[in-house]
Amino acid sequence: MRRRITAVLAVLCLLLTGCGQTQMVETGPKRYEATFLDLFDTVTTIKGYADSEEDFTAQAQEIHDLLEEYHQLYDIYNDYEGVVNLKTVNDSAGGDPVEVDRRIIDLLLLCRELYDSSGGMVNVAMGSVLSLWHDAREASIDDPENAYVPDEGAIETAMAHISFDTVVIDEAASTVCLTDPDQRLDVGAVAKGYAAGKAAEVMPEGMILSLGGNVCASGPKPDGSPWVVGVEDPDGGDYLKTLAITEGAVVTSGDYQRYYTVNGVTYHHIIDPTTGWPARHWRAVTVVCEDSGLADALSTAVFTMAKEEGTALLEQYGAQALWVADDGELTWTDGFAAYFRDGAKQ
Repeated sequence: MRRRITAVLAVLCLLLTGCGQTQMVETGPKRYEATFLDLFDTVTTIKGYADSEEDFTAQAQEIHDLLEEYHQLYDIYNDYEGVVNLKTVNDSAGGDPVEVDRRIIDLLLLCRELYDSSGGMVNVAMGSVLSLWHDAREASIDDPENAYVPDEGAIETAMAHISFDTVVIDEAASTVCLTDPDQRLDVGAVAKGYAAGKAAEVMPEGMILSLGGNVCASGPKPDGSPWVVGVEDPDGGDYLKTLAITEGAVVTSGDYQRYYTVNGVTYHHIIDPTTGWPARHWRAVTVVCEDSGLADALSTAVFTMAKEEGTALLEQYGAQALWVADDGELTWTDGFAAYFRDGAKQ
């Protein structure tokens, strides 16, 4: 069923009426906003300017429908009629190659490149480990009194099945094969940003998209001013920084986004590929770069690394980052300061 998007007019018009007076009507494009909740298990918001609500709604619907295609292709939990997706690939682990949409091939090729360049810190082949934490988190949130962490032995066993070397990608045949029957793919560290970037490619100039905090801008506002993006405080309250963005992507990975508590200890969803347990280096990492899929993957990888290692990875891709330490201290790469809304001294 095709879902309809309702646009919200985000401007205030002052109408002066009365005897002998002329009604004042605002001219030019107006700002609109659309929000929907049915993609990638998160909130998606589109903001932009259009001459009419009908025009904006049509644009938002096109973006939504494209994102829905990516959502279904990259889903590892659900089947869709007529769609061969990553769940299909996982279900066929240890069996024959699965012919898939080219968009799955392209995503996995990017993931393989990132796996190599990051020394395995971007690893979408560790679904067997991530599923243990996903199931524990969901069950513990539903039943806090019986909250639990995955069994150490189960984690150790699953860690033996996370090598990307057993993910066979045949571009010519457009097939994917998991040669390890106990391996599973989970592209959660990359998929939202990748899909957002693809949607941004078809957005009209001067719009901004937030897919669960993966923010992409397709140009400045009609008056030439930038979009303002806030860097969240992991403890709540005011934004730590505000960024001025005209194009490219801003993505944050943090320990405050998906987590649960067991015996007073908090366990978040960003798992260190070297240990199989939640990474403990940072509270949050925000990455800015031209490519949204890269920004998503890099923010996750850098979150699991010491700063020196993370900085080296960022430099490979010309990306910039801001780190939030456990004590709240902020540090950033030299190039990140250029995005501060009030200048580099902020």
